[in-house]
Amino acid sequence: MLADDGRRDDDQRATLADVVMAYVGLTKPRVIELLLLTTVPVMFFAARGVPPLGLVVATVIGGTLSAGSASVFNCVYDRDIDEQMRRTRRRALPRHIVSPAAALVFGVVLGVLSTVVLWAWVNPLSAVLSVTANAFYVFVYTMLLKRRTTQNIVWGGIAGCFPALIGWTAVTGELSWVPVVLFAVVFFWTPPHTWALALRYREDYAQVDVPMLPVVKPARSVALQIVIYSWVMVATSLLLWPVAGTGPVYPVVAAVLGAVFLVQAHALHRRARSSEELSVLQPMKLFHASNLYLSLLFVAVAIDPLLF
Repeated sequence: MLADDGRRDDDQRATLADVVMAYVGLTKPRVIELLLLTTVPVMFFAARGVPPLGLVVATVIGGTLSAGSASVFNCVYDRDIDEQMRRTRRRALPRHIVSPAAALVFGVVLGVLSTVVLWAWVNPLSAVLSVTANAFYVFVYTMLLKRRTTQNIVWGGIAGCFPALIGWTAVTGELSWVPVVLFAVVFFWTPPHTWALALRYREDYAQVDVPMLPVVKPARSVALQIVIYSWVMVATSLLLWPVAGTGPVYPVVAAVLGAVFLVQAHALHRRARSSEELSVLQPMKLFHASNLYLSLLFVAVAIDPLLF
């Protein structure tokens, strides 16, 4: 009897843990990590050193809540196609661990909290930019573009560029050309990053009629677009040097990272010209390289003012 009760308690704890993890999963933590990686380094660059710790903490908390809110809304709206796609069918809503109504309330609460945190402990401009990014991701990308056009992630990806602006305004209280350049870097980075992933899961997208570029175009055409965007991305990243007057660390790192990324992009293009098979294309090589590229580039953004 006692053992029986003990097992029931273990089951209840496991169920509670499942629900908690389901709510955490709705916020897409890996996406949040990437967004914060483009926020905090810009704060260091804007401060030309180490920004106040309290300001960094408030910006990180506000940004995390905002990005989490947008992801939750995305999961609620896309729950029908998420249930059919191999990559997303293990999410909380397709598994019916969390109800759509509960998820919607969760998303609203996160959005309100993020706005309060940023408005009260950072500044109103950063709060407004955060709300704008959230609304753009939900209404423009998720609801308007994603299921209608191959340009969905090109223009919908603008939402993911806002952290560079938010990090800058959190420190300075105003916008300038410097964060706009970094905004543009993320904008041109998004298509190669996302299309590489979409090449891997193009059958999933085709099954649910989401017109990602790899669904409606052959791999060689997608790879060519990736190469073009990659060249523009690298050129834009180097603009930060003259626009912001960086030290020598940033342009050297940007040039080296850019060269490595371009090698990967052209390698994908060469493979795509000979085959449509995933085993030959190996698009995840570029996808992982894109994550590393953006991470190290923004680390260089943070480190440069600390050294010079």
